[in-house]
Amino acid sequence: METRNPRLSVNINKPALLRNSRGSNLPNLIQIAKDLERFGAEGITVHPRPDERHIKYQDCYDLKSIVTQEFNIEGYPNERFLKLIEEVKPEQCTLVPDPPGVLTSNDGWDTITQKAFLTDVVAQLHSYGCRVSLFIDPIEERLHEVKNIGAERIEFYTGPYAEQYSADRQKAIEPFAAAAKVCNDIGLGINAGHDLNLENLKYFNEKIPNLLEVSIGHALFCDAIYLGLENTVQMYLRLLE
Repeated sequence: METRNPRLSVNINKPALLRNSRGSNLPNLIQIAKDLERFGAEGITVHPRPDERHIKYQDCYDLKSIVTQEFNIEGYPNERFLKLIEEVKPEQCTLVPDPPGVLTSNDGWDTITQKAFLTDVVAQLHSYGCRVSLFIDPIEERLHEVKNIGAERIEFYTGPYAEQYSADRQKAIEPFAAAAKVCNDIGLGINAGHDLNLENLKYFNEKIPNLLEVSIGHALFCDAIYLGLENTVQMYLRLLE
């Protein structure tokens, strides 16, 4: 069976935050998305939040008209978010359990206690034609419930891996490698994201079989300040080979 490198989906929340800080259209998100695809990115990710402090809801409509690779919209499934997904119809919708006001996504779904809620939401998203991924921690019983809920993929919350990587990378990867085996056994696609960077991405890719996609934003744009955007995208793509 032919295998392919994991898809690099670039989260453009950070340049949106920079744009909003001056109340102008610099940097231009549309141009950034076009350039990222031209430089080799195979997806664009956005995560609109209720206060629109970075990605604005209108950005999602504007980007849908120009993104030629996979468009992935992340967020908490409140009424406004679900209406957005219905109208934009991205290729993938990643559900994240972040309440209003949270600084960044730092926890995965408890698919056991929230099974009924998520089952209804996933069915609704499928009716819009979206593939659904659930942001989740590497906990085996929660992974089995993802399959029952009906989502096609999970996105591992990799913050704990990144935090432990420098001290003991083998220990850091163990729960994710074990969880990846569960996903492969039950037929769940594997995405990953949060604090993956030029230091820790290669090892994660090597140890997680059948990794399909990584979503990287903050670290990539921090690197781009020093290395340039095109060069940075190419460096991340090489780590996924």
